[in-house]
Amino acid sequence: MRSLARRVRALPIRARLSLLVAAAVALAVAAAAVACWFVVKSVLVSSLDEALKANRMSKQQVSQYVNLRTGECAHDPVTHEQNPFGSSVQLVDGTGGSCLIIGMEKVPLTDTDRAVAEGSTKDALHDATGPDGTQYRVYTYSGLPELGVAVSAARPLDEVNSSLSNLALVLVFVAGAGVLGAGAAGLWVARTALRPVDELTRAVEHVARTEDLTVRIPVEDDSDDEIARLSRSFNSMTSSLASSRDLQQQLIADAGHELRTPLTSLRTNVELLTRSEETGRPIPEADRKALLASVKAQMTELASLIGDLQELSRPDTGQHTGRTRILAWHDVVESALRRARLRGPELTITADVRPWYVRAEPAALERAVVNILDNAVKFSPESGTVDVRLADGVLTVRDHGPGIPADELPHVFDRFWRSPSARALPGSGLGLSIVARTVQQAGGTVSLTPGEGGGTTATVRLPGAPVPPPETGAADDGGQW
Repeated sequence: MRSLARRVRALPIRARLSLLVAAAVALAVAAAAVACWFVVKSVLVSSLDEALKANRMSKQQVSQYVNLRTGECAHDPVTHEQNPFGSSVQLVDGTGGSCLIIGMEKVPLTDTDRAVAEGSTKDALHDATGPDGTQYRVYTYSGLPELGVAVSAARPLDEVNSSLSNLALVLVFVAGAGVLGAGAAGLWVARTALRPVDELTRAVEHVARTEDLTVRIPVEDDSDDEIARLSRSFNSMTSSLASSRDLQQQLIADAGHELRTPLTSLRTNVELLTRSEETGRPIPEADRKALLASVKAQMTELASLIGDLQELSRPDTGQHTGRTRILAWHDVVESALRRARLRGPELTITADVRPWYVRAEPAALERAVVNILDNAVKFSPESGTVDVRLADGVLTVRDHGPGIPADELPHVFDRFWRSPSARALPGSGLGLSIVARTVQQAGGTVSLTPGEGGGTTATVRLPGAPVPPPETGAADDGGQW
């Protein structure tokens, strides 16, 4: 049985569907055929019973075959066609004795027949088998109740059995034809129904063979069955993979371009220092210090760029990860403000920070706030002012620098994008991309808008509450807050 099941599972899905349909139809046809056979048998036997009952012998007719004085029976060997009462008619008494009055063969009697003769039962119907093996339908009824004599009429079941045999042959033929037709129909249905699956299979094989993610499976707009949903899911998956691959290739290309500049400058400075050591011609001390300072700056820029790339290369799994927790956002902003004041000591940074608790990753959120403040410090004029405010889950950072042109605002959160006016300044163009990613993972929004009277206003909105929940500081377990 297990071997058969394994062989069936090894068949193509079309063959399995065809076999399943054929088996289901075979069971249904077999059940219907058996039910039909028994119904017809019941109808034929009932008709035979009605015929036996309709041709009962009267007392006068029974008396013609009995010598009332001696009790002897007269025998009339008529054929079934000549005898309307049955092919075999016997008289039965209560002691079990019987005499054949019509026909050629005595049919064995039963206790029910004797019970009719005794008067305890009105009549009886049953099957019996004659001495030569012929099957009979027997009907016993009271004939001469004053003498305790019953009449037992028996007709052979050959006519019923013959009809049932013919019916069985017809049912077997019809069932076989039905099963074959069902198998063919099942194969046709399987081919028709699985045609979209074939297209999907060919598309997947094509993608696996060629890595061509532009393949799309046509789907009717009004179709919503399982195959249509699977096709739409495949199209969505390939679109996402294609977009992800394009973004990855773009990230690699942009990263290579951004790394080339500091690496080239670093290599040039190192070669100058090495050549000075090899030739024995010392570089003036001021120039040497400048070269070392440049090398240090380039190393710092490389480290920052690599850190930004590592941050962007992390999978975007959303806010519910093992590293998220309930944070006091106002504390994060205060920490970032202290760092910003060190980087821009000549600036005036005003702060209005009110309590607000959010669910986010601590290091990522702090880095995002630091990046926003660094941008404000970088683009503020000397002795300028930076206004910082956190209230009701909204952080605004306003600088009074040159601002961002309106046509550049849609690109400020793109990776490696830098304004033409800011390309001479240090930076990789990844800071705001990291801000957008972190805020999105925390369930918030971020935007840059021109400030009134010049400058730029960065706005960050994060969901949370002004008071911490009971599990403040606990690792995120995926619950809602």
